[in-house]
Amino acid sequence: MSNVLFGQIKPVGIPLIKNFKKNEYKGGTQNWCIDQDKNGNVYFANTDGLLQFDGITWTKHTLPISQDIRSVKIDPSGKIFVGGYNDFGYFKPNAKGKLEYYSIAKFIKLNKPQSINQTWKIHFYKNEVIFQSFKTIYVYKKNKVSILKTPHEFQFSFKVKEKLFFQNKKLGLMEYVDGKLISLKGTKLLNNTEIWGMFSMPKNNLLIATIDKGLFLYDNNKLTQWNTEANEFAKKSNCLGGVEIKDNYIVLNSILNGMVLCDKNGRIIQHINKQNGIQNNTILSSFIDSNNNLWLGLDNGITFINENSYLTYFVSNYNLGTVYSSIVYKENLYVATNQGVFCHPWNANFKNDNFKFIEGTASQAWNLHIINDELICASNKGALLIKEGKMIRNLSRKGYFRLTPIPNQSKYIIGANYNGFDLFEKTTSGLKFKSKIEGINVSSSTFEIDNNYLWVKKDEYLYQITLNSNFNKAKTIKTYSELSNQDPFIGSVQKINNKIYFQANNKFYNYSTTKRKFIEDPKISNLFKSLPEIKEVKEDVIGNLWYIFDESLGALIKTGDSKYKHVIVPFSNLTGNLVANYVSITTVDSKNTFFGLIDGLAHYDSTIENKSNLKPIAHIKSFSFPGDTIHLGNGPISDDNYKIPYASNQVRFTFSSPSYENLENLEFSYQLEGFDENWSTWSNSAVKEYTNLKESNYKMKVKVRNSYGIQSDETAIAFRVYPPWYRHSLAYLFYLLMAAAFIYYIRLRIKIKIRKNKHFEILEQRRLYLEKENKIRQEQYELEKEIEKLEKEKLQTKILTKDKELVNNTIQVAKKNKILNGIIEKLKDINSSTFDEKTKAQFTKLNRSISKEVNTDKSWKDLEKHLKNVHFDFLKKLKEKHPTISPREMDLSTYLLMNMSTKEIAEFMNISTGGVELARYRLRKKLDLNQKENLIGYLMSIK
Repeated sequence: MSNVLFGQIKPVGIPLIKNFKKNEYKGGTQNWCIDQDKNGNVYFANTDGLLQFDGITWTKHTLPISQDIRSVKIDPSGKIFVGGYNDFGYFKPNAKGKLEYYSIAKFIKLNKPQSINQTWKIHFYKNEVIFQSFKTIYVYKKNKVSILKTPHEFQFSFKVKEKLFFQNKKLGLMEYVDGKLISLKGTKLLNNTEIWGMFSMPKNNLLIATIDKGLFLYDNNKLTQWNTEANEFAKKSNCLGGVEIKDNYIVLNSILNGMVLCDKNGRIIQHINKQNGIQNNTILSSFIDSNNNLWLGLDNGITFINENSYLTYFVSNYNLGTVYSSIVYKENLYVATNQGVFCHPWNANFKNDNFKFIEGTASQAWNLHIINDELICASNKGALLIKEGKMIRNLSRKGYFRLTPIPNQSKYIIGANYNGFDLFEKTTSGLKFKSKIEGINVSSSTFEIDNNYLWVKKDEYLYQITLNSNFNKAKTIKTYSELSNQDPFIGSVQKINNKIYFQANNKFYNYSTTKRKFIEDPKISNLFKSLPEIKEVKEDVIGNLWYIFDESLGALIKTGDSKYKHVIVPFSNLTGNLVANYVSITTVDSKNTFFGLIDGLAHYDSTIENKSNLKPIAHIKSFSFPGDTIHLGNGPISDDNYKIPYASNQVRFTFSSPSYENLENLEFSYQLEGFDENWSTWSNSAVKEYTNLKESNYKMKVKVRNSYGIQSDETAIAFRVYPPWYRHSLAYLFYLLMAAAFIYYIRLRIKIKIRKNKHFEILEQRRLYLEKENKIRQEQYELEKEIEKLEKEKLQTKILTKDKELVNNTIQVAKKNKILNGIIEKLKDINSSTFDEKTKAQFTKLNRSISKEVNTDKSWKDLEKHLKNVHFDFLKKLKEKHPTISPREMDLSTYLLMNMSTKEIAEFMNISTGGVELARYRLRKKLDLNQKENLIGYLMSIK
C-alpha cells in the first residue's frame, strides 16, 4: 500500500457510515439535493417535502401546491430556496422562528398554470437567484422575477467556481453571462447524452460527468475523454454527477454501483457501495458539510459518511470477525481472528477487495509474531508457520496464546500454551518444537521474559520463574500478590524501552535483583499520573505507549527522547468495540496503526489533522410553553425578550447539535439558572421540561459533548415568568392601600368597640346585679320551699303521730266497748225479776246507760273517715295503679302504710293475726309483688 497521505481522505478502510431509512426521516424515498445552513442543520430536497435534520430530530416542511421538491439552496441570510413541481420560492423563519413558505412562482404570469414543471436546480449568481427547469430559466432579483427562454429545452445546470453553465439539448453547453447565454465551443458532442456534473480542474479546465458516456475534460474549447480509473467507473456505473472536496477530490455518484472518491488525477481512493455499507447503490445527490463529512441522497434513503475522521474500518463486508492480532509481513497485512488468519496485499488498493482466508488456519487465532524473519500464528490449532499467504507447517498441535524470543538467546523461543509453557528452537531447517518446560503448571497469555526471570501474570498473582540453563525446566517459582504496601495488588505486566514494568494504580515498578523487591520508576509513573486508571500498557514499534482503561483506549505518542504527546480524542469512538482482555494494537508507521475490534479492524493515521477535535456547537432548538412555541434552531429571531404569564409556567426545551458523527454518543448537560443549583449529569436526552416555575428571571443554559468527549461552549436563553395577577406589583400596591384602609377601619372599630364595651360593661354590671338579686330571690324562694317542705314533713309526721294516737284511742275505745258489751251480755244473764223495784230500776238504768255508751260511740266511723281524708291521694294512686283492689284491701294498705303492727291491724280490722297475714299475702298477690319485694316499701313508693 502506498504511504502517500491523501490530505484528509484516507485510502485505507472505510469511514464510519450511518444510514437513515425512510421510516426514520418520515419522508419519501428519493433525495435529490442537499444543503446546510449556518446553524449546521442539513436540508434534503425529498419527493415528500423539504427534510430538515439537526442531529437529533427530523422535520418535514411541504409546499402548498406539491410535496415533491427537487432542489434546495440556502443563502447567507438564512433563506432556504426550494424548487418543486410547478412552484419555487423560499422558507424563512417567522417571528416565532417557525419556517414559513413564500412562493416566488405565484408572481409569474403564465398562460398555463402547469408550464413551470419541475425546478431542478437553484444557483446563487452574483446578486441573482436562478431557478432552472427543463423548459425555462427564472431569474429572481430584487423581489422581481424575469424569464430567460431559449428555443430548445435545458437538461441541467452547474455552477463551477463563479461561473454558471447550462446544458441545452440542441446548442450544447452554455455559460450564463450578464443575463445572456453564450455557447461553449466544442460541446455539441454531448448533446446526445445527459450531463449530470461539472467540476473545476487545474489550469481552469472543466471536468464534465455524463450519465452514460463517462468523464470528459474541457480544455481550450476542446472536449477529450478523461481516460482514468474514475472514468471507467463512470462509464460502467452510469454517473449521476457528484461534488468536490476542498478542490482536491471529487465524489462521483452513480446509478449502479454507489460512489467513488477520486483525486484530480482520476485515481480512485475510496469506493463505497451497498456491499460495504450504504443502503442503496443509486446515489442521486452528494454534499460536503461544514465539517468536511459527506452526505449522500439516495434513491431510497440518506447516508452520512464520516470522511473527516481519524479512523476508518474494515468491518463485516471484508469477511473479518473478531480481530485479536494483526501484523504486516513481507508486503501482506495478516489478521488473526476468531475464524482463523486472513491476509490482504499491503501495497494493493483496499477499496473493495476482501481479505483472503489462509487455508489450514480455521480456528481461534490469538497472536501473530515475526520471529527470526518467520511468521508464526499462535492459535487454538497450534503454532502455525505461515509463508507467502499459506500455512506451511504446524510446529506443535497444542493450543498457544503467544510466543516470544528469549532475550540474548536468538536460538530459543518460549510459547505459552493452554497448560503451561513450551520451548521452541531455531534450526538450519527452520523453527521447531523442542520440549515442554517442566515444572510450570500455570498458563496465561500475559507474560514477559528478561535475562533473569520468566514473569507470568495469572488472575491476581504474579509468578517469578527461574529457568535452568537449558530453559527446559523451572528451577524456582515465587508468587507475588502485591507490588508494595501502598499498591497491594498487581495490575499489569508490560515491556517499555526493553524493560519489564509492573503496574498498579498507574504506578510503574521494576524488580531489583539486588534488593529483591519491586522499586517504583517515578519517570514512567509520572507519564501516567494524571491519566485514568489503566488496565495495561502496550509499546509499539516506534515507541508510542498505548494504554487501556475501562473499555477505551488512549496513547502517549512519542515526539522525542522521553517526550510524549497525550492523545485520547481520536479513540473515543472505539469505546466498547475493543476486544476485552485481548486488545490488539499494531503500528506499522506513524500513518498506519491497526486496532482489533469485536467486529473487524480499525485503522488510524496519527498525521491527519482533523476538525473533529474542535468544539461542537450546542443549540436550544425550541422553547415552548402552553399556548406558544419559539423555534430557535432555524436562525436568529428578532424578539428575544421572552415573557411568560404565570398561567403558562410550564416550559419545555429541546436541544440539538450539528455533530453528526456517532449521534448515539452525543450527550447534553443543562442548567436552568434560577432553579437548578448544578448542571445536570450528561445524558442522551435532548428534551427537558420544567413545571410550576415561580415568578422570576431565568436563564436556560445547555452544552453538548460529542463522541470524542469534547465539550461545547454553553448556549443560553433568558426568559421571565411573570407573577399571577394577585402577586403583581400593582396588586401589592392595591394590597398596601387595602391594608392601610383596613388599619384605619380597625382603629375606628376599636374606638367604637371601646365605647360599646363601656356601655356593655354598665349593662353587664346591671345584669350581674339583677342576676345576683334573682339568685338571692331564688335562694329565698328555695329556702321558703324548704321550710314549707320541712313544715309539711313535720306536719305529716305530726299527722301520722296523731293518726297513730287516734288509732290507739280508737282501739282503746273498741276494747272498752268490748268490755261493755261483755258486761251487757252478763247483765242479760241476771234475772232482774228478783230485784226490787228500786234495784230493778237502777239495774235497768245501768243497762241502758251501758248500751247507750256502746251505741253512741262513733269513733270507728270517724277514724275511717279521718284515714280516708288523710290518705286520699295515696288511695287514689293505688286504685289507679291497681283497679281490681277491694276497699278492705285498700284499708289494709292504709294500715300498713301507717306502719301498724299485725296485732294492731287484727284488732282494728276485728280479725285474727293469721287473718292479717292471709290478707297481706292476698294483697301482695293482687299487687303482683315477688317474694323479694317489700310490701310496705312498695306502698311507700306509691305515696
